[in-house]
Amino acid sequence: MPQWKLPSGCTPGTRDYSQSAEIAEQYDEYFRDHALLSFDEGFVCEQLEAAGSPGQLVADLGCGTGRALVALAERGFHGLGIDLSAHMLKQLERKARDRDLPIETRLANWVELDGLPDQVADHCVSLFSTLGMIHGAAHREAALRHTRRILKPGGLLILHVHNFWFNLYDAGGPWWVLQSLWRGWTRRNWERGDKYYSYRGVANMFLHVFTPGELRRLLRRAGFSTIQLHPIHPRMDRLLSRKWLAPSLRAIGWMVTAR
Repeated sequence: MPQWKLPSGCTPGTRDYSQSAEIAEQYDEYFRDHALLSFDEGFVCEQLEAAGSPGQLVADLGCGTGRALVALAERGFHGLGIDLSAHMLKQLERKARDRDLPIETRLANWVELDGLPDQVADHCVSLFSTLGMIHGAAHREAALRHTRRILKPGGLLILHVHNFWFNLYDAGGPWWVLQSLWRGWTRRNWERGDKYYSYRGVANMFLHVFTPGELRRLLRRAGFSTIQLHPIHPRMDRLLSRKWLAPSLRAIGWMVTAR
């Protein structure tokens, strides 16, 4: 498909991923023992139980098969699952129906949420670096501006993203970091932190990884003022201890809370 026909912020690889019924059907089993997916679910539930109350609506932007919304609905919250993949939403709808959970779904592109009214959600979440799957800084900002628009006053946003600088520890990582910095300076359509890779049979899957300063600037431009970055331990099962000690180099990623 030509690039101009793709949804805003979507690369061909991301579109292929979202259109795969097989990936959606196998998603929960594939990630069943993934440490991050257990940790971030607990983090979200803890944060929203402290900040919110049962009956409030939580919008999950890029919800996938809805693991976070299911956990929140079981705690009394109402859920709105938004995703670009009809196959992912089908899995979430089946869970909600089987467990009689108050979860609705919406097939939509996070970058283009004009169909949702202002201040419709009490809180928003977006996990597993969904923000990083959006191509282009302007598109990522548009997604976050929509998030700010649909949030009620005082609502909490919880995000997960990957840390650019942690790539230094990968095999060949220092070279990739240097290449990424160089390409970001010299190529018009390339941003520092852009990655393309093969993933579960999908060629050229896209992911953008963030520096802390870049992430804070992006959230501020989108209208968020109270921003906290919670650094994630390399094992991905908890936050870093001694968070003050070089978190930009020690954290594999960030759980972000913003208002």
